[in-house]
Amino acid sequence: MRMDEIGYNHKHDRNFYIDRPTGAGDWLLLIVKSPAIFRIDGKDIKTPAHTFIIFTPEYPQFYRPDCDEYFDDWIHFGPDDDELELMKQLEIPLNTPVAVSDSTDISDIVKHMCFEQYSANTNRVQSVDLYFRLLLYKLNEKNAVKFNCSFASKGPYFEKLLWIRESIFRWPSRDYSIDDMAKELSLSRSRFQHLYTEAFGVSVSKDLIASRLHKAVELLNTTNLSVTEIASSVGYSTTQYFIRQFKGEFGITPSQYKSAERVNSSTPSSVQSE
Repeated sequence: MRMDEIGYNHKHDRNFYIDRPTGAGDWLLLIVKSPAIFRIDGKDIKTPAHTFIIFTPEYPQFYRPDCDEYFDDWIHFGPDDDELELMKQLEIPLNTPVAVSDSTDISDIVKHMCFEQYSANTNRVQSVDLYFRLLLYKLNEKNAVKFNCSFASKGPYFEKLLWIRESIFRWPSRDYSIDDMAKELSLSRSRFQHLYTEAFGVSVSKDLIASRLHKAVELLNTTNLSVTEIASSVGYSTTQYFIRQFKGEFGITPSQYKSAERVNSSTPSSVQSE
Protein backbone atom coordinates (compact mmCIF):
# COMPACT_ATOMS: atom_id res chain seq x y z
CA MET A 1 0.00 0.00 0.00
CA ARG A 2 0.96 3.62 -0.39
CA MET A 3 0.73 5.40 2.94
CA ASP A 4 -0.01 9.11 2.54
CA GLU A 5 -0.86 10.17 6.11
CA ILE A 6 -2.03 8.50 9.29
CA GLY A 7 -3.39 9.79 12.59
CA TYR A 8 -4.35 8.08 15.83
CA ASN A 9 -6.87 9.25 18.43
CA HIS A 10 -7.16 12.83 17.21
CA LYS A 11 -9.45 15.04 19.28
CA HIS A 12 -11.66 17.91 18.06
CA ASP A 13 -14.44 20.06 19.52
CA ARG A 14 -18.02 20.40 18.36
CA ASN A 15 -17.08 23.00 15.71
CA PHE A 16 -14.88 20.59 13.76
CA TYR A 17 -16.03 19.45 10.33
CA ILE A 18 -14.63 18.11 7.07
CA ASP A 19 -16.13 19.19 3.75
CA ARG A 20 -14.50 17.84 0.58
CA PRO A 21 -17.12 18.07 -2.22
CA THR A 22 -14.91 16.21 -4.73
CA GLY A 23 -13.31 13.78 -2.29
CA ALA A 24 -9.81 13.69 -0.84
CA GLY A 25 -8.05 12.49 -3.97
CA ASP A 26 -6.89 9.37 -2.19
CA TRP A 27 -8.51 6.64 -0.12
CA LEU A 28 -9.54 7.49 3.44
CA LEU A 29 -10.27 5.10 6.28
CA LEU A 30 -11.93 6.70 9.30
CA ILE A 31 -12.55 5.09 12.66
CA VAL A 32 -14.84 7.45 14.56
CA LYS A 33 -15.02 6.85 18.31
CA SER A 34 -17.74 9.35 19.17
CA PRO A 35 -21.20 10.17 17.76
CA ALA A 36 -20.99 11.88 14.38
CA ILE A 37 -23.00 12.95 11.35
CA PHE A 38 -22.05 11.85 7.83
CA ARG A 39 -23.56 13.16 4.61
CA ILE A 40 -24.04 10.15 2.34
CA ASP A 41 -25.71 10.58 -1.07
CA GLY A 42 -26.99 13.97 0.04
CA LYS A 43 -28.59 12.72 3.26
CA ASP A 44 -27.30 13.35 6.79
CA ILE A 45 -26.87 10.11 8.74
CA LYS A 46 -26.29 10.09 12.48
CA THR A 47 -23.83 7.43 13.59
CA PRO A 48 -23.06 6.21 17.11
CA ALA A 49 -19.61 6.01 18.64
CA HIS A 50 -17.53 3.18 17.16
CA THR A 51 -18.19 3.60 13.44
CA PHE A 52 -15.84 3.08 10.51
CA ILE A 53 -16.00 4.15 6.88
CA ILE A 54 -13.73 3.82 3.85
CA PHE A 55 -14.04 6.65 1.34
CA THR A 56 -12.94 6.15 -2.25
CA PRO A 57 -10.82 9.00 -3.74
CA GLU A 58 -13.53 10.96 -5.58
CA TYR A 59 -16.46 10.37 -3.23
CA PRO A 60 -17.72 13.62 -1.57
CA GLN A 61 -16.79 13.80 2.10
CA PHE A 62 -18.74 15.69 4.72
CA TYR A 63 -18.77 14.72 8.37
CA ARG A 64 -18.89 16.47 11.71
CA PRO A 65 -19.29 15.70 15.42
CA ASP A 66 -22.65 15.01 17.01
CA CYS A 67 -21.24 15.64 20.50
CA ASP A 68 -19.00 18.07 22.36
CA GLU A 69 -15.77 16.07 21.96
CA TYR A 70 -14.97 14.15 18.79
CA PHE A 71 -12.26 11.47 18.49
CA ASP A 72 -11.11 9.60 15.41
CA ASP A 73 -8.33 7.63 13.73
CA TRP A 74 -7.64 8.14 10.04
CA ILE A 75 -5.51 6.75 7.25
CA HIS A 76 -5.03 8.40 3.86
CA PHE A 77 -3.71 5.68 1.59
CA GLY A 78 -3.51 4.10 -1.84
CA PRO A 79 -4.17 0.35 -1.98
CA ASP A 80 -2.25 -1.83 -4.41
CA ASP A 81 -3.99 -4.31 -6.72
CA ASP A 82 -3.77 -7.17 -4.20
CA GLU A 83 -5.29 -5.03 -1.46
CA LEU A 84 -8.09 -3.86 -3.75
CA GLU A 85 -8.85 -7.49 -4.53
CA LEU A 86 -8.75 -8.36 -0.83
CA MET A 87 -11.23 -5.59 0.01
CA LYS A 88 -13.50 -6.95 -2.70
CA GLN A 89 -13.20 -10.53 -1.45
CA LEU A 90 -13.88 -9.45 2.14
CA GLU A 91 -16.92 -7.45 0.97
CA ILE A 92 -15.90 -4.38 2.95
CA PRO A 93 -18.43 -1.59 2.28
CA LEU A 94 -17.18 1.58 0.63
CA ASN A 95 -18.54 5.10 1.18
CA THR A 96 -20.94 3.73 3.80
CA PRO A 97 -20.67 4.17 7.59
CA VAL A 98 -20.55 0.87 9.45
CA ALA A 99 -21.43 1.04 13.14
CA VAL A 100 -19.86 -1.67 15.32
CA SER A 101 -20.18 -2.63 18.96
CA ASP A 102 -16.56 -1.77 19.77
CA SER A 103 -13.70 -0.25 17.75
CA THR A 104 -10.95 -0.72 20.33
CA ASP A 105 -9.19 -3.58 18.54
CA ILE A 106 -9.16 -1.93 15.11
CA SER A 107 -8.06 1.36 16.67
CA ASP A 108 -5.15 -0.47 18.32
CA ILE A 109 -4.01 -1.66 14.89
CA VAL A 110 -4.02 1.94 13.65
CA LYS A 111 -1.95 2.91 16.68
CA HIS A 112 0.69 0.31 15.77
CA MET A 113 0.61 1.42 12.13
CA CYS A 114 1.09 5.03 13.19
CA PHE A 115 4.08 4.12 15.36
CA GLU A 116 5.71 2.15 12.53
CA GLN A 117 5.00 4.81 9.89
CA TYR A 118 6.80 7.53 11.80
CA SER A 119 9.56 5.33 13.22
CA ALA A 120 13.08 4.74 11.93
CA ASN A 121 12.56 0.97 11.91
CA THR A 122 14.27 -0.83 9.03
CA ASN A 123 11.17 -2.80 8.07
CA ARG A 124 8.59 -0.14 8.83
CA VAL A 125 7.08 -0.20 5.30
CA GLN A 126 6.63 -3.97 5.39
CA SER A 127 5.23 -3.79 8.92
CA VAL A 128 2.66 -1.16 7.91
CA ASP A 129 1.62 -3.33 4.95
CA LEU A 130 1.07 -6.33 7.20
CA TYR A 131 -0.86 -4.30 9.76
CA PHE A 132 -3.05 -2.91 6.98
CA ARG A 133 -3.97 -6.39 5.77
CA LEU A 134 -4.76 -7.41 9.34
CA LEU A 135 -6.93 -4.31 9.63
CA LEU A 136 -8.89 -5.31 6.52
CA TYR A 137 -9.59 -8.75 7.97
CA LYS A 138 -10.75 -7.17 11.23
CA LEU A 139 -13.01 -4.75 9.36
CA ASN A 140 -14.53 -7.76 7.62
CA GLU A 141 -15.27 -9.35 11.00
CA LYS A 142 -16.77 -6.11 12.30
CA ASN A 143 -18.93 -5.76 9.20
CA ALA A 144 -20.26 -9.28 9.74
CA VAL A 145 -21.89 -8.15 12.98
CA LYS A 146 -22.71 -4.56 12.03
CA PHE A 147 -25.92 -2.84 13.00
CA ASN A 148 -28.26 -0.29 11.51
CA CYS A 149 -26.86 3.24 12.05
CA SER A 150 -30.20 4.98 11.64
CA PHE A 151 -31.81 2.61 14.13
CA ALA A 152 -28.95 3.18 16.59
CA SER A 153 -29.32 6.95 16.44
CA LYS A 154 -33.06 7.08 17.05
CA GLY A 155 -34.11 3.73 18.49
CA PRO A 156 -34.99 3.94 22.21
CA TYR A 157 -34.27 0.21 22.63
CA PHE A 158 -30.90 0.17 20.92
CA GLU A 159 -28.60 0.06 23.96
CA LYS A 160 -30.48 -2.84 25.53
CA LEU A 161 -30.66 -4.69 22.23
CA LEU A 162 -26.92 -4.25 21.78
CA TRP A 163 -26.26 -5.61 25.27
CA ILE A 164 -28.45 -8.65 24.54
CA ARG A 165 -26.56 -9.32 21.32
CA GLU A 166 -23.16 -8.92 22.99
CA SER A 167 -24.31 -11.34 25.71
CA ILE A 168 -25.39 -13.91 23.11
CA PHE A 169 -21.91 -13.95 21.55
CA ARG A 170 -20.03 -13.60 24.83
CA TRP A 171 -21.85 -16.39 26.67
CA PRO A 172 -23.21 -18.76 23.97
CA SER A 173 -23.83 -21.63 26.40
CA ARG A 174 -26.55 -19.80 28.32
CA ASP A 175 -30.13 -20.99 27.98
CA TYR A 176 -31.56 -17.95 26.20
CA SER A 177 -35.29 -17.46 25.93
CA ILE A 178 -36.71 -15.06 23.35
CA ASP A 179 -39.71 -14.52 25.60
CA ASP A 180 -37.43 -13.54 28.51
CA MET A 181 -35.43 -11.17 26.30
CA ALA A 182 -38.63 -9.54 25.06
CA LYS A 183 -39.89 -9.21 28.63
CA GLU A 184 -36.64 -7.47 29.63
CA LEU A 185 -37.48 -4.72 27.14
CA SER A 186 -41.22 -4.77 28.00
CA LEU A 187 -42.02 -5.83 24.45
CA SER A 188 -44.10 -8.55 22.90
CA ARG A 189 -42.20 -11.48 21.42
CA SER A 190 -42.99 -10.47 17.83
CA ARG A 191 -42.11 -6.80 18.42
CA PHE A 192 -38.80 -7.74 20.04
CA GLN A 193 -37.87 -10.01 17.14
CA HIS A 194 -38.79 -7.32 14.62
CA LEU A 195 -36.67 -4.65 16.38
CA TYR A 196 -33.72 -7.02 16.78
CA THR A 197 -33.70 -7.84 13.06
CA GLU A 198 -34.13 -4.16 12.15
CA ALA A 199 -31.15 -3.19 14.31
CA PHE A 200 -28.70 -5.91 13.30
CA GLY A 201 -29.88 -7.22 9.95
CA VAL A 202 -30.23 -10.77 11.28
CA SER A 203 -32.79 -12.52 13.47
CA VAL A 204 -32.13 -13.28 17.12
CA SER A 205 -32.65 -16.99 16.38
CA LYS A 206 -29.88 -16.96 13.76
CA ASP A 207 -27.56 -15.11 16.14
CA LEU A 208 -28.21 -17.71 18.86
CA ILE A 209 -27.26 -20.50 16.46
CA ALA A 210 -24.25 -18.64 15.07
CA SER A 211 -22.81 -17.88 18.51
CA ARG A 212 -23.04 -21.51 19.58
CA LEU A 213 -21.61 -22.92 16.37
CA HIS A 214 -18.71 -20.44 16.32
CA LYS A 215 -17.86 -21.41 19.88
CA ALA A 216 -18.14 -25.09 18.91
CA VAL A 217 -15.62 -24.59 16.09
CA GLU A 218 -13.25 -22.92 18.55
CA LEU A 219 -13.53 -25.88 20.92
CA LEU A 220 -13.04 -28.37 18.09
CA ASN A 221 -9.86 -26.54 17.11
CA THR A 222 -8.40 -26.05 20.57
CA THR A 223 -9.55 -28.91 22.83
CA ASN A 224 -9.86 -32.68 22.90
CA LEU A 225 -13.46 -32.59 24.11
CA SER A 226 -15.83 -35.11 22.56
CA VAL A 227 -18.66 -33.99 20.28
CA THR A 228 -21.14 -34.71 23.07
CA GLU A 229 -19.14 -32.63 25.55
CA ILE A 230 -18.90 -29.75 23.10
CA ALA A 231 -22.61 -29.90 22.34
CA SER A 232 -23.38 -29.59 26.04
CA SER A 233 -20.82 -26.84 26.64
CA VAL A 234 -22.27 -24.58 23.94
CA GLY A 235 -25.86 -24.95 25.12
CA TYR A 236 -27.37 -27.84 23.17
CA SER A 237 -29.64 -30.21 25.09
CA THR A 238 -29.08 -33.08 22.63
CA THR A 239 -26.00 -34.06 20.63
CA GLN A 240 -28.02 -34.98 17.56
CA TYR A 241 -29.58 -31.53 17.33
CA PHE A 242 -26.10 -29.98 17.61
CA ILE A 243 -24.77 -32.25 14.84
CA ARG A 244 -27.73 -31.42 12.59
CA GLN A 245 -27.29 -27.67 12.99
CA PHE A 246 -23.49 -27.89 12.60
CA LYS A 247 -23.82 -29.85 9.34
CA GLY A 248 -26.49 -27.46 8.10
CA GLU A 249 -24.10 -24.54 8.61
CA PHE A 250 -20.77 -26.04 7.54
CA GLY A 251 -21.74 -28.97 5.32
CA ILE A 252 -19.94 -31.58 7.46
CA THR A 253 -20.45 -33.07 10.90
CA PRO A 254 -18.37 -31.99 13.92
CA SER A 255 -16.53 -35.33 13.82
CA GLN A 256 -15.67 -34.87 10.15
CA TYR A 257 -14.50 -31.33 10.88
CA LYS A 258 -12.28 -32.59 13.70
CA SER A 259 -10.83 -35.33 11.51
CA ALA A 260 -10.04 -32.84 8.75
CA GLU A 261 -8.29 -30.55 11.23
CA ARG A 262 -6.15 -33.42 12.49
CA VAL A 263 -5.13 -34.39 8.96
CA ASN A 264 -4.22 -30.81 8.08
CA SER A 265 -2.24 -30.24 11.25
CA SER A 266 -0.27 -33.48 10.82
CA THR A 267 0.56 -33.00 7.11
CA PRO A 268 4.22 -32.05 6.66
CA SER A 269 4.65 -28.59 5.14
CA SER A 270 6.84 -30.02 2.36
CA VAL A 271 3.93 -31.99 0.90
CA GLN A 272 1.11 -29.50 1.41
CA SER A 273 -0.66 -28.46 -1.76
CA GLU A 274 0.24 -25.11 -3.26
